[in-house]
Amino acid sequence: MRHAGRITEWNDERGFGFVVPSGGGDRAFVHVSEFQRGSRQPVVGDLISYETTRDARNRLNARTVRFAGQKIAAPVNSLRLPGWKIALAFFSLLVLATYFGKTPILVVLVYLAASLVSYMMYFLDKGAAEKGYRRTRESSLHLIDLLCGWPGGLVAQQQFRHKTAKAPFQRMYWLTVLLNLGGVAWLAASGKAQWLSDVLLGG
Repeated sequence: MRHAGRITEWNDERGFGFVVPSGGGDRAFVHVSEFQRGSRQPVVGDLISYETTRDARNRLNARTVRFAGQKIAAPVNSLRLPGWKIALAFFSLLVLATYFGKTPILVVLVYLAASLVSYMMYFLDKGAAEKGYRRTRESSLHLIDLLCGWPGGLVAQQQFRHKTAKAPFQRMYWLTVLLNLGGVAWLAASGKAQWLSDVLLGG
């Protein structure tokens, strides 16, 4: 069952707010990730339609949110390559490059470690957003992604539906990916990656 309501509170920085049903009743927590992909940023006063569920603490949450008059978007999941497949393909290429002596094993280890840290940071930030706790700064998420954590960040974004609907964040995220790939490619081509590996791993 869908409800109609108006957003009465919205925190743009943290990406969540509350909606009150038009006919009266309990307000519901609403997160930006629940809006249709490609939607604009919500503001206080927006009229929306939504479904409701309750979380583990029995709090009302708005799901599958649409702005009033907004048409149902065509399914895009089948057209978008899942993040885990992109990450797996990247690590496969990285392992092949290491096998053929193009990059040192240190590069693989750094990507694995940073990806795990990035994944956990997104996971914890998603939980904080749902519970209203203190959030991780977006600049911190971008920094870990820039420092080789972007594969884990990509998997976490799609798995937890976190930050995927926030266009400015996504633009900065993909910029960090490009900068990271360019920087690592330069380190590998210049021999500096191998030098660092020899120093740190005693190769």
